[in-house]
Amino acid sequence: MAPTCPIAFRQIDGTIVRINALSLSLILIAYLLSNQIIFIYVLGFDLMIRLFLNKGLSPINQISRLIKVIISAKTHNTDAGAKRLAAYFALGFAWSIIGLHSFGLFNEAKVLSSVFILFASLEWIFNFCVGCKIYFIYKKMIA
Repeated sequence: MAPTCPIAFRQIDGTIVRINALSLSLILIAYLLSNQIIFIYVLGFDLMIRLFLNKGLSPINQISRLIKVIISAKTHNTDAGAKRLAAYFALGFAWSIIGLHSFGLFNEAKVLSSVFILFASLEWIFNFCVGCKIYFIYKKMIA
């Protein structure tokens, strides 16, 4: 079985996705430096807006679009399926961090935040989708 991603046959701007991933990383770093859970709540609610309402209403997505215009970045289309899956994983990470932090498990929340930063950084630096790899492993397990 060749590595695959979920395919939606709908294209989105991969440049915006990468800028979003950079924004996620910066928000997570702000959480790690300040230990203020509000950063993760903002991240979680933004992901919920993107996934369940309208991504155009997402503040992080709006800021990413503005940054793309300011730096005159080119559009690089990519399939939406893998990026949507990655957003679901990100939402799971965000709410898991909130849960750990709420139960006083600050070190565990910071470790999970660090893993989240790693995954987001792989996306914005190398355009490497960890969600796709997890999806491939999942498909192998159920096959």
